[in-house]
Amino acid sequence: MMQDQAYQVFAAQQANRGINLEDVKSKLKAFRVETPSWGYADQGTRFKTFKKAGVPRDPFEKLEDAAQVHRFTGICPSVALHIPWDKVEDYVALKTHAAALGLSIGAVNPNLFQEDEYMLGSVTNSNPSIRKKATDHLLECVEIAKTLGSNVLSLWFADGTNYPGQANIRRRVQWMHECLREMYAAMTPEMRMLIEYKFYEPAFYHTDLADWGMAFNMAGKLGPQAEVLVDTGHHAMGTNIEHIVAYLLGEKRLGGFHFNSRKYGDDDLIVGSINPYELFLIFYQILDAARDSDAGVRRTAENIAYMIDQSHNIEQKIPAMIRSVMNVQTQYAKALLVNHEEVKAAQDKQDVLAAENAVRSAFELNVTPLLSAVREEMGLSPDPMTAYLQSGYGEKILARGVGGASW
Repeated sequence: MMQDQAYQVFAAQQANRGINLEDVKSKLKAFRVETPSWGYADQGTRFKTFKKAGVPRDPFEKLEDAAQVHRFTGICPSVALHIPWDKVEDYVALKTHAAALGLSIGAVNPNLFQEDEYMLGSVTNSNPSIRKKATDHLLECVEIAKTLGSNVLSLWFADGTNYPGQANIRRRVQWMHECLREMYAAMTPEMRMLIEYKFYEPAFYHTDLADWGMAFNMAGKLGPQAEVLVDTGHHAMGTNIEHIVAYLLGEKRLGGFHFNSRKYGDDDLIVGSINPYELFLIFYQILDAARDSDAGVRRTAENIAYMIDQSHNIEQKIPAMIRSVMNVQTQYAKALLVNHEEVKAAQDKQDVLAAENAVRSAFELNVTPLLSAVREEMGLSPDPMTAYLQSGYGEKILARGVGGASW
């Protein structure tokens, strides 16, 4: 009863602000966030991997854990895979197992940073045989994606150098393009290649894809099926990520997100745990673009792959993932409550404070009554975290023991 009353009060307040709450609820029910298989596995820092009881021992168990996140949040029906971390003998069996759990396979992520040969680069290595090995792996992942029914290939490269003069930077760009061009040609027309960037680490002098501009340029060279993937932890301190998002939307090249958070470097902390306002402002730019007069911009905004990419080092895996998803959903809900007409009116009058207030006031709203109502209408518990903790699943999987699959 108290929840119903809280929602009625909230609904009346939003009606007074000119917000169509039924439209907001419809968008929240349609919102989807992909979780990563590796987020359920043993992980750690560069110093140590922390072994925990109950973590998955193979990709099939990773899917079972991911199904729990979807069961309690209702918005995570797909799971990203990382190859070879999730390599199996029979991908059809893996796809069938996912379907039986109410899941599908999402993005396929090649791994080009763990082989000894890649110490000095994979697709940018000066050794042609190593570049061929890297390209063959990319092509392998395209074929795996076809078998799994995945239309997204998510690429991140650790390639870079540690010292000036170590390698020819311009030639490395050419070599990368040659490898990716071969991969691009192998993709089906329905597939998308999402190119990620990172400004440093593990290379400390230069990274071959260091920022959004380099990823954008590479995508442009390859063709319309190549887009930019923004990882919220892959930027220098103080970077205006929502500005990058707005620019890429305008250029129709924003393909997806890897959500996480960071205080300093790429910490892979739970998304929204450090700077939730940044996450809100990213969604504000996306939803603003979804109203654009340019149909291409609108299509780009409506076709973004939202994915979690986090390394849960000290947290329990499934609760941490549920918290991540809830944090994303919360900021998306707040962004849906921005009154865009009010913002535009203030912008047209060049009223700086009124425009800023129209955006910020939505962020300051308590959307708990809204999210509780939406979850109940979806047949879910209004409190996914408590519902999971009371389900007994966390205790059940302890029988797996310690020493599950790690990345």
